[in-house]
Amino acid sequence: MKKLLFTAPAFGFVVGTRIALAFGLGLLVGEKLDPRRRRAVGLSLVGLGAVTTVPAAAALARAVRVPRRRVKGPVGHDPRLVGATRFPRRGDEWDRLSDDLASGWS
Repeated sequence: MKKLLFTAPAFGFVVGTRIALAFGLGLLVGEKLDPRRRRAVGLSLVGLGAVTTVPAAAALARAVRVPRRRVKGPVGHDPRLVGATRFPRRGDEWDRLSDDLASGWS
């Protein structure tokens, strides 16, 4: 799931346009109000929601994507060394032996 960072007004705008569209569709489908008034209000809300969809999509595209946090390890990260091969060095046997001892193997 992607995380986006919105300003409060941009978030309110996107949510408000979706609410207007959904409420207008609900009025068109429902049968509680006078049919003429319901149709007029429903169509105007659907039109408002449809027209504001493009700016809402633009606001989503402009939203700052929050990068996933990387776990900081004991070793630094150097992008120049990504994919590099590490050749064995003198003393690696001792490191392997100490790792085995630390994990409980003797």
